[in-house]
Amino acid sequence: MTLRSDGYSDSTTAAVLATAFTSKAAARAWGWDLLAAKGLALPPLPPHGRIPNFAGADEAARRLFREAPWRTARALKINPDTPQFHVRLEALRLGIRIYLPTPRLEGGFHCLDPARIPVLHQAEAANRATMTRWAVAVALEDLPAFDAIVTGCAAVTAAGKRCGKGAGYSDLEFALLRELGFDPVPVATTVHDLQVVADFPVEPNDLPLSLICTPTRTLRVECPLTPPSGIDWSRLTETEIATMSVLGDLRALQQRRALTADQRRGERGSS
Repeated sequence: MTLRSDGYSDSTTAAVLATAFTSKAAARAWGWDLLAAKGLALPPLPPHGRIPNFAGADEAARRLFREAPWRTARALKINPDTPQFHVRLEALRLGIRIYLPTPRLEGGFHCLDPARIPVLHQAEAANRATMTRWAVAVALEDLPAFDAIVTGCAAVTAAGKRCGKGAGYSDLEFALLRELGFDPVPVATTVHDLQVVADFPVEPNDLPLSLICTPTRTLRVECPLTPPSGIDWSRLTETEIATMSVLGDLRALQQRRALTADQRRGERGSS
């Protein structure tokens, strides 16, 4: 199989599935260009530079909730991007609490609790433009253990590799949960069939997929990639750390936990 760096060849589904890329940037550019060229990208447009919305996102969401543990979950972390609107709406209809990272992690996490949202307003709560009317801020120490995660993607492989829009926030959110002491949980995505490509390189901090749902297929990843164990602080600049208040909250929480652990050890030593 020939590795490509330009991301262009025949724009058929078969060609997409046979196309490998030498970088995530090339893979995501291919996905954006192909969705736009085929008229399969939905607003907001253009799809470039974002997690792209796509025709059939509703059917992909329905497929996702036929799978465990998503269909039986009590709490899910779901990205706030437009193509996962149907995922959020279906979760609320099933009575599942949704935890959403704020854009660029500048405001931490919010919760959409279906017990607090009237049925007639569930679509409004699931909509990125209006969800803040129903979302409640959640401190890091109050985050629950999630049953599973749903993330957005620009391109994926059937082996569970993913690339987002290039900012790295989904990877960071997963790593942050590991820093909080949570075990890794299965991660799913909903994408168009044309966003599933043969291969592209990934890095140790990348989020691994366990399930990929398209409008026509459900791809279960038999052996998901090894998940990151925590945040790779070397990838973050001081400016990014200062901008994302949640990282300051994390450091403060870890310091409090370390102090509490030291005090308990001291109490045991003196007893």
